[in-house]
Amino acid sequence: MKRNPVPRAILWAWLFGLLTCGLTACKPGSAPSGETATGPKRVAVVISTLNNPWFVVLAETARDRLRELGYEAAIFDSQNDPAKEAAHFENIIASGYAAILFNPTDADGSIANVRKAKDAGIPVFCMDREINATDAAVCQILSDNYSGAVAIGQYFVKVVGKEGKYVELLGLVGDNNTWNRSKGFHSVVDRYPGLKMVAQQSADFDRARALEVMEAILQAHPDIDAVFCGNDAMAMGAYQALAAAGKADKVKVFGFDGAEDVVRLIAEGRIAATGMQFPKVMARTAAEYADQYLKGRRDFPQKVPVAVELVTPENVHLYQGYGRKE
Repeated sequence: MKRNPVPRAILWAWLFGLLTCGLTACKPGSAPSGETATGPKRVAVVISTLNNPWFVVLAETARDRLRELGYEAAIFDSQNDPAKEAAHFENIIASGYAAILFNPTDADGSIANVRKAKDAGIPVFCMDREINATDAAVCQILSDNYSGAVAIGQYFVKVVGKEGKYVELLGLVGDNNTWNRSKGFHSVVDRYPGLKMVAQQSADFDRARALEVMEAILQAHPDIDAVFCGNDAMAMGAYQALAAAGKADKVKVFGFDGAEDVVRLIAEGRIAATGMQFPKVMARTAAEYADQYLKGRRDFPQKVPVAVELVTPENVHLYQGYGRKE
């Protein structure tokens, strides 16, 4: 019995499909974006720097919450370098991650990276640091830095008095947190003409840099009464410089973050106060929002403020590093 030949059109279609599948490395049952063929979706956690315990807590809390929600999660350290951050985004986009939890290096410079991810269909959720765009990230979960710094300014006047000389150490100049904290502080302190700022200098939110900057400032201004630092890493660096100069008991240091070592020094009466941020709250919220987005939710607020609480020797017993005692 003669077999019917395969129609030439069907044969060519079969050969073309085989060739196309080989060129694109397609596999039966291929997984959707961000999901491996045999595992859960992947979510990236991109952090400005891990050279600061506060950001380590932010990163690890986000990663751990994502894992609890059933995702694979990887942390990427930008080392406060916008070029490294951009390279991370290129890698994440090319690798097909499903979402990004993002702690930016620069409020303006990081916008392009978020837009690239958005164009690739990857939602971005900012944590702690914001970008100066409202049409790129799905949501930005941010500390209320201005209000927190207002509270520190009020306590500063109470403790230091209405007259005296002080220094301000600023964080990264490209970060909105730097300026929101500075503006909040000055909205109070500048009302008192007797309080004179004798130096204002950036120390990049870095402890070692703050030590160097404070040492240099003390050479020019040895008779200061207080230091306001834009974060606790700088507060620790400033305190270290003051201690080395024999001035730690004469100069009051104010920080911002709620880092574990600063909370301890407040309890010991060696640092005056800090603004307690809640990195664990921000990280968990970002992870849960990403999960909700990937499951279909779209009605997210552009910005979600998280309150900052003043920590002083009077109430420090209520706090631990990075939050309230449970």
